[in-house]
Amino acid sequence: MVYQAITYDVDLGVAVLTLDRPDVMNALNTQMRAEITDAARRAARDARVLVLTGAGRAFCSGQDLTDGGNVADIDLEATLRDEYEPMLNAIYNSPIPTIAAVNGAAAGAGANLALAADVVIASETAVFLQAFSRIGLIPDAGGTYWLPRQVGFARAMGTTLFAEPVSAAQAASWGMIWEAIPEKSFPDHWRARAAHLAQGPTETYRHLKHAIRESYANDLPEQLALEADLQGQCGRTRDFREGVMAFLEKRKPAFEGR
Repeated sequence: MVYQAITYDVDLGVAVLTLDRPDVMNALNTQMRAEITDAARRAARDARVLVLTGAGRAFCSGQDLTDGGNVADIDLEATLRDEYEPMLNAIYNSPIPTIAAVNGAAAGAGANLALAADVVIASETAVFLQAFSRIGLIPDAGGTYWLPRQVGFARAMGTTLFAEPVSAAQAASWGMIWEAIPEKSFPDHWRARAAHLAQGPTETYRHLKHAIRESYANDLPEQLALEADLQGQCGRTRDFREGVMAFLEKRKPAFEGR
């Protein structure tokens, strides 16, 4: 696929997917959703970590309401099912770690696109806005799934009912995101975070993601059994042996990844 609404680059195991429609604050249209889906799947083959970020002053302003003509004619159910679900699944279910480097406003589906990543790192100038109720809609693009799990029932309800912006600092204090970083150091910081993961034990990260997510549905015996199974698989990797040897030899491990 030739990308027109995003850019995609891979360097030293880090794939950077940049939403690139800055004139409309990186609003999501059909073309961009297809390109994000394709690039996220491609990153799972090309790289050891995937970063999503935005060009210009915004991360993503959400659904492009001018996409496809008259907004009243948009089939929202079909759009979510056929375009959003594959995109979100490609990110959420990626076998490699995913980072949303939120450089500015993340609104509506744009906020929930960021929350689909494993880790959200935001500039302190960023805001998160569940704007749906302002136009008579409910949160979508995974918002009703991720928010209650990350911030709890009360904050999820308040954030979505009142549709008020949440600052990056507040989002970090709530547990909605991992960290809020001063704007000046933000680009170097998320790149360093991505580089750290790209040098790590990729197969271990895949099992780690699976174990933590399954914990929401499992009781303790089920989770303990899952841990034992996945830990056994980790223990059979070259990276485990390398990690132990590096520890004993007091040196930095050289993990191979997948």
